[in-house]
Amino acid sequence: MQRYFVKQSVSNQRFVLGDEDRHHILKVMRMGPGDKIICVDPNGKSAVCEIAEITDEQVAANVVQWIDETSELPVNVTIVSGLPKGDKLEWIIQKGTELGAYEFVPFAAVRSVVKWEEKKAAKKVERWQKIAKEAAEQSHRNHIPEVLYPLSFKEMLQKSKAYDLKLAAFEDESRNGEVSVFSSSLSSMKKGESLMIVFGPEGGLTDQEILMLKEYGFQTCGLGPRILRTETAPLYTLGAISYHFELMG
Repeated sequence: MQRYFVKQSVSNQRFVLGDEDRHHILKVMRMGPGDKIICVDPNGKSAVCEIAEITDEQVAANVVQWIDETSELPVNVTIVSGLPKGDKLEWIIQKGTELGAYEFVPFAAVRSVVKWEEKKAAKKVERWQKIAKEAAEQSHRNHIPEVLYPLSFKEMLQKSKAYDLKLAAFEDESRNGEVSVFSSSLSSMKKGESLMIVFGPEGGLTDQEILMLKEYGFQTCGLGPRILRTETAPLYTLGAISYHFELMG
């Protein structure tokens, strides 16, 4: 059943979907009155709904049954990525959303080859957020991850103060055979806590960046014996977190 995130509700029993979702319902899914969809309200509550009315501007759907279960990870994971080349960040956002990431924070790292262009900023962030929304709908999430406007390294460090646990994936730790920090960090986390984990761009994080991260309470960790690409490491991490919290028990 197709899922839609709804910004507006007429009442607790009726939702209104805007023009973009209307187009998808009508032109892509070829649905009409009487067909059923899943609507997720701004608080993350989802319900099976029946399409009641389609106008030139919107779709109205009535709640048939509220759904109690959720597909969200029990901990909130923020993926912090040094701006990579090409469309790698789009891949991280799309697949990371499918794997349960709570939030994405791009940042300008020393070794980021891509330089952030302010003129294209708004459209870029809007596109990233749309990718997250569509991936959240596809993977039946109850939460659309927020994709932040790219931060400077110092801004990212300031933001990190709000998190319960902070890690930085560092390839030198993998080379040295470090295997305990990531695992023990997950074991120490409780339901509802937040984790920020930083990944460098192509070329990784510099020694100076690692030093500053440690000053702000980050622990460096390896992700196994293999060196992973900048777009692979966040997905490996989210998969491992999902296994630890959702499958081991």
